[in-house]
Amino acid sequence: MGYIYGEDRNQIQFYTSTLEELLGEDNPVRVIDAFVNHLNIAELGITHANPATTGRPPYDPKDLLKLYIYGYFNRIRSSRRLMTECGRNIELFYLLNRLTPDFRTISDFRKNNAKAIKQVFNAFVKVCMDLKLYERELIAIDGSKFRAVNGRKKMYNEEILKKKLVRIEQNITNYLNELDQADQHDPGISCYSSGEIKQKLSELNLRKETYEAYLRKLNETGEKQLLTTDPEARMMRTKDGFACCYNVQTAVDRTSHLIAEYEVTNDCTDPNSLARMAKKAKETLGTETIHVGADKGYDDQDEIEKCILGGIIPHVGFKTDKTERLLLMAYEEATITEEDRASTNPEDIQRCLKAGILPKFYEHTILDIEVQERDQISCFTRNKDDTVTCPMGYIFTRVRTHKGGSACYQNRLACRQCPNRCTSGKNYKVVKFGPNTRYVPVLMYGKTLNELQEYPSSETPYNAFKLLERQTKKKVILHIRDDIPTQKLRLCLSEHPFGTVKWYHGAHYLLCKGIEKTTGELGLSFLAYNLKRAINMVGTKKLVAAMKA
Repeated sequence: MGYIYGEDRNQIQFYTSTLEELLGEDNPVRVIDAFVNHLNIAELGITHANPATTGRPPYDPKDLLKLYIYGYFNRIRSSRRLMTECGRNIELFYLLNRLTPDFRTISDFRKNNAKAIKQVFNAFVKVCMDLKLYERELIAIDGSKFRAVNGRKKMYNEEILKKKLVRIEQNITNYLNELDQADQHDPGISCYSSGEIKQKLSELNLRKETYEAYLRKLNETGEKQLLTTDPEARMMRTKDGFACCYNVQTAVDRTSHLIAEYEVTNDCTDPNSLARMAKKAKETLGTETIHVGADKGYDDQDEIEKCILGGIIPHVGFKTDKTERLLLMAYEEATITEEDRASTNPEDIQRCLKAGILPKFYEHTILDIEVQERDQISCFTRNKDDTVTCPMGYIFTRVRTHKGGSACYQNRLACRQCPNRCTSGKNYKVVKFGPNTRYVPVLMYGKTLNELQEYPSSETPYNAFKLLERQTKKKVILHIRDDIPTQKLRLCLSEHPFGTVKWYHGAHYLLCKGIEKTTGELGLSFLAYNLKRAINMVGTKKLVAAMKA
């Protein structure tokens, strides 16, 4: 039996079909074409949106944008590979009308339109919102490290620079000693000639001047790291050790797993990104209130308080707390109406919370509120083993010893979890005992179910304690319960986009330098992810119809 043979390559053929007929109706290329065609590129700020009247005409920015979206959609990020595909790919023949731009033109478009590409990503988010693909009730925030265009050996800090300068000094001293020995004795003793040694000394002095300049720059700017290839990147800890990276934050919708917002930062850790990312996602999705899930790497009380005051309920993993997190706020007396409680305006939310009243949106959630005032007297007791027992029964240890024999005691973790505070501030309590003091009286906030330590009647309080008794200060305590189910759900939401973009699209390392340009580059990666997910959810025809409408 013979083989299956094709047609002769020298056979002349006449094709009567068009590119439109060669592509199926459900081809994703049609979505890319319809999406870019409906964009107003002048409003997005894309270069050459309005062509000049003189000179050589440029490529249409829409064609270059289609090319990049198609490339990232099909795991092609290199400008040279995109140029190659333009000459052999039928789908690109359809998108670009057989144009074959040079790789430099392709590369420059991505670099010069980084801010506009971020707006293109937001434009597709709006298309998905019109199709009601975003639930807009719970988003998961997480960060991941993307490798920057900078090697480890091109990263310097103060410690590394000082070690290098010491090593250079040692090498210079050794070479000078070799020159002295060659002058005094036989020149053949040294492994190098006099000219070679002088050349090496010149190179070492040049390196020394360079490292000293780096050290001065670090001292002048106050930065802790200096990267020479990509100055805006930072050395960060990853699962594979330390590497020069960018910290990329995303906000992912619960139902659709679509990315609602993203941000590229050079922060080595995540805590300072929670409130900022939650606010951006809330604004992008056009909702006044939202739930946010994040892991314990975002456990920062200031950031959590900003979220709550802005109409955002944070479901953040506990790092040090056990069953609930306590937030303290200054009490501000105010008249709160039902309209104020029902309002989602951040100003009204803040007035309600500081007055000790829970807004309606926060009812039946992980939040509870309590107003406490000083109405119970208790004391700190110094024990024989040089520890102190606080009114709630926690043990404080000595942290400082002063002249004259007085000492200070504290327990940060106990104060963080204590539901009945003995200080009006937000910080932990530091209690000071004199050399002969056994008891220190204190006024407690709130009612407690625990039995407080009694202040002995035989003791005489210090003079300032009478002044504290006359003050009627109040404080607001927010109780935030742990939410394990949301934490487990967050893990399923936030890791999927990162895994897809990094290892399916191959974007675990970046091609551009600087925060602005990497923001544009990752905008294409996340746009391709959202595009593919939206096509799987509603189909090509419905997406094309929505864009044309």
